Amino acid sequence: MAQRELKEAFIRNLNGTSLEEVALGSFLTPICLITRGLLFILYYQTKGSLPLPLPLISHLLFDFSLLIVPLILSCTVLSSVLHQVILSLTLFSACVFGYIYRTSVRPSAQHPLNTVSAFLQSRVQFNQVPFVTLFRVFVNVKTAISILAVDFSVFPRRYAKTETYGTGVMDFGVGAYVFANALVCPEARRKTIAGSKMSHIRKQLLSVWPLVVIGMGRLVSVKMTGYHEHVTEYGVHWNFFFTLAIVRVVASIFLTILPARLLWASALLISGLYQFTLESSELKDFIIHNNDREKDFLHANKEGIFSVVGYVAIYLAGVQVGLYVMQPRSLVKEWLKAVLSLLLGSVVLYAALPTCQTLVEPVSRRLANLPFCLWTVAQSLFFLSCLGIADMIILFSKRTSGCQLVPSSWNLYKKQSDPDKNRGEMEKLCLVQAVSRNQLLFFLLANIMTGLTNSVVDTLSCNNIYSVCVLLLYMFINCFVIYVLNLCGIAVKFW
Repeated sequence: MAQRELKEAFIRNLNGTSLEEVALGSFLTPICLITRGLLFILYYQTKGSLPLPLPLISHLLFDFSLLIVPLILSCTVLSSVLHQVILSLTLFSACVFGYIYRTSVRPSAQHPLNTVSAFLQSRVQFNQVPFVTLFRVFVNVKTAISILAVDFSVFPRRYAKTETYGTGVMDFGVGAYVFANALVCPEARRKTIAGSKMSHIRKQLLSVWPLVVIGMGRLVSVKMTGYHEHVTEYGVHWNFFFTLAIVRVVASIFLTILPARLLWASALLISGLYQFTLESSELKDFIIHNNDREKDFLHANKEGIFSVVGYVAIYLAGVQVGLYVMQPRSLVKEWLKAVLSLLLGSVVLYAALPTCQTLVEPVSRRLANLPFCLWTVAQSLFFLSCLGIADMIILFSKRTSGCQLVPSSWNLYKKQSDPDKNRGEMEKLCLVQAVSRNQLLFFLLANIMTGLTNSVVDTLSCNNIYSVCVLLLYMFINCFVIYVLNLCGIAVKFW
């Protein structure tokens, strides 16, 4: 069997993992962020200077070691003990938090109830909602890790994309990427539509040309190089960049005519009607069982074309969540209430999911069916709320310790401008901010590096240690390029 056929067989006919394991993975990133923030505060309390010495290198290595390395290890050599990794980091963070709290010089720190009450009444200032930025960045980062890691045997097969039914970690990643884009789209940020609705739609058509060009570039490069591909994922000619472009345009049309307060109902209606069509017609059999891909374009790319309907529903739900999260709030207690509301929404959707799977059908990323839409939104809300809670813990630690130099987190409101210019420098040296500034470029770079790595490394024959080393080097190169661009003040925009 040829190398390409071996690699294609390696990523086919998989059934995913449990809902619980996917949800468990949502705890790792927030805990890593808390650990990173507490270590910054601890270093500051011990009279260390922030930014760190040799800032250009030390901050990149610090963020990479605490935010990227754990994610790589958790989906490779430590995947079987993920719960132990999360528990260990939680205990370590709890010990650091306790030490910071006890050694705080603030008098109110000696009175826990007063401290918490005063904290809830505090006001925050921000340019972007931190946990929304973190959600978008880490969906991107986890996607970048997974698209290469899946080609190595050290990556658990249960994490990879499922063939037809099931819940793989990478299945969630696809839906979460669409959800993340919707969170900060112009409609979610309440940007006023200039001109007529038709001119707005034309503008959206023009704005997606980078995705179309990148998608065409990927298609041509895959066909010319004979790169392995999983055709039941999107089809023969289709890829995720085309899905992103079509979803954005179609969703924009809906958003010009649908009332903002009913987007969740519209998302449910669209996914429900699509599911009804799957059940009441031959569409499901056509997508799953008809393998005559040489007949025409529709037959060749049926998965990519029809799954757009489900992704549009996910996008509309994401816009609804974005509208809620972007509402003006200033007090900590208001933001805490918003985070808990997101968590409650996740619980409700997760409670409905088993019934939906029993009465309808299991989750299917290939179909982008109703259960897949419910699961994607439920898991996205859960991950988003976990990041929001992590933000609150970091902010509480910052307020207690008096250290306001933890990047990518809330800042307490001050009537006068903060004389400490180190805060701005800390943000500039932050890896999270670097990825946030060039997210599409980071995703494109990861795809290019994945192809290059596969062309020079026999991923199937690598042992575990070598595989992890390759993944660490691959992610470090991706992060280093984006980090340097951020230091130079370069934000690559295609439109």
